[in-house]
Amino acid sequence: MIGAMLIGLDDIDALARGCSVLGTGGGGEVTTGALVARQAISENGPVRLVALADLDDDGILMPVGGIGAPSVTAEKIGSGHEVEFLREAVEQALGKPVIALMASEIGGGNGLYPIAAAARMGLPLVDGDAIGRAFPEVHMVTMNVAGLLPELIVIADERRNVVVLRPIDGQWAERLARSVAEVFGGSAAMADYVMPVSAARGSIIEGTVSLALRIGREVASAMDPVAALIKVLDAVTLVEGKVIDVERHTAGGFVRGSVVVEGHGADAGRLIRVEIQNENLVALEDGEVLASVPDLITMVDTQTADAVATENVRYGQRILLLAFACAPIWRTTAGIEIAGPRAFGYDFDYVSVEDRHAVRP
Repeated sequence: MIGAMLIGLDDIDALARGCSVLGTGGGGEVTTGALVARQAISENGPVRLVALADLDDDGILMPVGGIGAPSVTAEKIGSGHEVEFLREAVEQALGKPVIALMASEIGGGNGLYPIAAAARMGLPLVDGDAIGRAFPEVHMVTMNVAGLLPELIVIADERRNVVVLRPIDGQWAERLARSVAEVFGGSAAMADYVMPVSAARGSIIEGTVSLALRIGREVASAMDPVAALIKVLDAVTLVEGKVIDVERHTAGGFVRGSVVVEGHGADAGRLIRVEIQNENLVALEDGEVLASVPDLITMVDTQTADAVATENVRYGQRILLLAFACAPIWRTTAGIEIAGPRAFGYDFDYVSVEDRHAVRP
């Protein structure tokens, strides 16, 4: 039981840092989310962090986050009341109250997204999420891997436009939600895979908010932030070098493109290409795969260990490219089918980062 754990003002910096690392370049920028969370906590008090075990089985759990291209969400600032619009629509549709919020994905700004709403509405936040990182598409969640259907999805914008969707499966959830987000200007707020707490048991990844906090705290307190980050993640270093090329465009609700890193020091002469769709998907060297989804690939600053988001990466940055293991559920047959390399159009099979680099899990 962790019902007495609180997220207060002193925790936001650590949470933001951890979410950025777990975002693998995506999930939305964290700066605005951190500011909004601080204001909400200052005005309403801390947020109670709970485990699923602390909640009644019949209560409604509402996972929330933003949908759309990160570059759009960074400029299209919301009203701050979108989650309230979502809750109202969910309760009207189901005839039951929402008893807790959860981040749809712990990565990036979406990991911070529920904090302000939970503070304002007096709701607890579940210590968990539906991905354990960030993924670009709606159906790429562990509930889908577990075989749950997206029986209710609600999307809202800052103007209080609200759309209620009842898609027949995860793929249709992605198509319909993406279309609505495009109509709403390229980004929106979303409650996806709304479900009773009983359905969440065994179908979400628990402990990820605590993990993000631990990442942030250990890096912030370390004399060598990069070494501390590698240790806490049990990460493999793919390359250390300079960004020499960035190709990036926004289309269809996604940021797509690639980043090329030229190695220096011990990695001099190496060229690594990272391909992106909101998040870092694959790292390649001379056609050889170094790491791929569903494992996590994160760029961090070589001095501060701050994560570098796909919408912010630029020529000349000195970065360390890290790869580390995804949650075990993504390594199941269903998980690889839903979010492995072939799900993104790559013609190769998934091999874990540990096996590719012959390191101990």
